[in-house]
Amino acid sequence: MTDRSTPPHPAGTRFQRQEPWEHNAHGPLHLAVWQFLAASSLFFGAWYLWWRWTESLNWSAAWFSLPLVIAETAAFIGLILFTVNLWSPRSPRRPELPRTVGDTVSELVGPDRPIIVDVFFATYTEDPELVRLGVQDAKRMEYPHPIELQIHVLDDGRRPEMARVAEEEGVNYITRSDNVGYKAGNLRNAMYETGGDFIVICDADTQPFPNMLTETLGYFRDPQVAWVQTPQWFWDVPPGVPLEARLRRRFGAPGGWVGRQVERVVGPMNKGEDPFANDPQLFYDFIQHRRNWANASFCCGAASVHRREALMEAAIRSWAARIDELTHEEERDAARLTGEFAMFEAVRDSARMNRARELDFTPFKLHVSEDIYTSIVLHSDRERGWKSVLHPKVVSRMMSPNDLLSWTIQRYKYAGGTLDIMRNDNPLFRRGLTLPQKLMYAMTFYSYLSPLWNIVFLCAPIVFLFTGIAPVATYSLEFFLHIVPFLLLNEFAQLCGLWGSSAMRGRRWYMAMFPLTLNALWAVLRGRRISFPVTPKDRAEGRYLRLVRWQLLFIVVNMIALVWGWTAFLQGTPGYSLGAIIANTLWSGNNILSLMVIVRAALWTPDPEHDLPVMEGYRHEAA
Repeated sequence: MTDRSTPPHPAGTRFQRQEPWEHNAHGPLHLAVWQFLAASSLFFGAWYLWWRWTESLNWSAAWFSLPLVIAETAAFIGLILFTVNLWSPRSPRRPELPRTVGDTVSELVGPDRPIIVDVFFATYTEDPELVRLGVQDAKRMEYPHPIELQIHVLDDGRRPEMARVAEEEGVNYITRSDNVGYKAGNLRNAMYETGGDFIVICDADTQPFPNMLTETLGYFRDPQVAWVQTPQWFWDVPPGVPLEARLRRRFGAPGGWVGRQVERVVGPMNKGEDPFANDPQLFYDFIQHRRNWANASFCCGAASVHRREALMEAAIRSWAARIDELTHEEERDAARLTGEFAMFEAVRDSARMNRARELDFTPFKLHVSEDIYTSIVLHSDRERGWKSVLHPKVVSRMMSPNDLLSWTIQRYKYAGGTLDIMRNDNPLFRRGLTLPQKLMYAMTFYSYLSPLWNIVFLCAPIVFLFTGIAPVATYSLEFFLHIVPFLLLNEFAQLCGLWGSSAMRGRRWYMAMFPLTLNALWAVLRGRRISFPVTPKDRAEGRYLRLVRWQLLFIVVNMIALVWGWTAFLQGTPGYSLGAIIANTLWSGNNILSLMVIVRAALWTPDPEHDLPVMEGYRHEAA
């Protein structure tokens, strides 16, 4: 069998010549420096906010000053949660691979036997040839001990051409008569028809590497490990041109040397790379991996391996608890009507039986964000103490959204689904989760509230530049002495803590996404149902300026405000001091740069000289 620990590299597409990132294993000295910088940043941030609340409020413009300091405080709370998330890289050790199923359980029932692994490819409308590639790669997965590998295509589209692909590849084809629960319902239906000890979840575009099982199954020697999530790596993200290569091309060897030194300090700088910020390294290699110490890394769906027992047992507990809850509610309603304080046992049993018939039993929560929701349910089962692991090595590849419309569909679903859980089943109030777990989940949920303060940060410099009204008592030396140490230390802390990833890009997209996240938040608050759209795998041609109209509006208004503000300053208009105009010009300029990232994504088109269309690329590989 050919060893393919990395994806194949068909000629003609620079996308498929890319290699997945390597895990950033920072040493003890690096960690100590990061923790010192992060703690110092938080200290000076708290000092700055104390000064803001006690000495710097402009009470003559409280309508402006108070919203800004509240927004600053809210953002600082998010920084605290983010720092707690990144604090420690401590992760569980990966034991040797289990030889039999007896090595993965605390008590074996029946005779020992080889491990059975089910591989699920969930599909709905995706191209069957795309699914074929993943199935072919799954058949190449290796394991040093006897193992029973069963591959299943889960087709919610009920398509004859998909069934034909499954037959030609010699794998099982599973479908159903309806689409209840969408992807979660599709996975549930497949679990009823299969019986493997472990389940590998794949999306239609997931292509596992041969080492996927050898990298993950070792963790399951611990009988409390419920699932292992691996990073989702997108092979079709444009790689861009490194700064070193660009400068060498223009200025020769000296330019290349300058570019190399700059990248050593600030990290990789590639022109034209990843126009949609799809590169998930920051999320998996830092945010998710750093949650291992708290047993709080959550499932992200594809590229994850699950213990069937954990899913089924958690589902049974959740189902039984919900039945009891509904029965108690019915009993309280009956007591209010009849005056009886306890239902007869027979009536209670009948009510419980009726609820059991009505209530869906599902190993995966039937929700648009079924992956994180199921994770919360498993983590909160204190009786079993289920554990999760984020394995840092990339062991599969996937396809990313290749136009802004697809990207928007995907991110709206993420935001809306997460906010819906926060509104209806907030993990902060859920019994069973530990304090560290609640803090980690709080960071995820809190981040989706960011438009509430980001909109204030976007508006504040505009208000000052047009009116000369300051949100602080004065832009004096005292103001800069309080804010500059915090900003510099925070920048150094982010640079050190996220070494190897682009922290600046993440912050800019965090700001630029405000209309999308605000729309999702408003939809959830109104009780609107978040749908289950399938993220398109083909690039849709065209430009999508209508999707960034709010960002464009803010950019234009900022530019007009800068001209207005500087004109007023040069004319000596009261209120436009030198310190105030400099601070707000830098602030406004940063906002413009942040919003421009999504505008550039709306205008981006592939380079026809180097980049094959995604569909052509994977069909080329299939051929």
